[in-house]
Amino acid sequence: MLVHPQFDPVAIHIPLGFTELAIRWYGLMYLVAFGLFVGLARLQLRRPHVAAQGWNARDIDDMLFWGLLGVILGGRLGYVLFYKPAYYFEHLAEIAQVWHGGMSFHGGFLGVLVAMAAFGASRGRPFFQLMDFVAPCVPAGLAAGRLGNFINGELWGRPTDVPWAMVFPQVDDLPRHPSQLYQFAGEGLALFVLMWLFSRRPRPTGMVSAAFLVGYGVFRFLAEFGREPDNFLGLLTFGLSMGQLLSLPMIVAGVLLGWAASRRVLPRALAG
Repeated sequence: MLVHPQFDPVAIHIPLGFTELAIRWYGLMYLVAFGLFVGLARLQLRRPHVAAQGWNARDIDDMLFWGLLGVILGGRLGYVLFYKPAYYFEHLAEIAQVWHGGMSFHGGFLGVLVAMAAFGASRGRPFFQLMDFVAPCVPAGLAAGRLGNFINGELWGRPTDVPWAMVFPQVDDLPRHPSQLYQFAGEGLALFVLMWLFSRRPRPTGMVSAAFLVGYGVFRFLAEFGREPDNFLGLLTFGLSMGQLLSLPMIVAGVLLGWAASRRVLPRALAG
């Protein structure tokens, strides 16, 4: 049985007179995620079928700015609306207090969709051409985020007796699934490899986006079986967690999008 290392959540302490600047691991993981996105997007520019679409380095920098807004605003609003709407409707001032925690991947994903739609419209880019460019670059950043969750010792797993079970002392003395590492390996590393290989060749517009929707939805759905549900929600319909219920529409949307992309019946305004 393993024990969580109980890392200091603050990576760097910088004394500043009577106080100090604390740089947290989770914040650093966000920076790593954005750095990976930029680096991978620039690598994509070397692919002939991508270069033929006219992408350049400035597009990537602007895309990152729009995406950052979408992640933060969508992630926070998604957590408020999907997980604790009653609480936040009674404490409206706390919605903006993101430093207290509370971000939703599914909300961040919707926020990025809106941000990318706005960015694409400003550049005259079809939506799914843009999302096909973005999708292979995202899972590496997700891996960084899940590593940040593990360092913080948050989003721990359900009790289990598997040989690699881990005790999280800040929770209790029960051996649990290290679910953060499951998500790091699944929706992070494994999905990155699959997406990067799948996108190497030209695909019908929308197909890479569809692969991401299905891939993330499946990996997240499976990982949730090992992750402890939020204590204020528990398990919901059919014994599924909120993360699983939010992943199911992603899988369905991905299958439908893949079908439409393979038959090239997506609206011209979306596919170009």
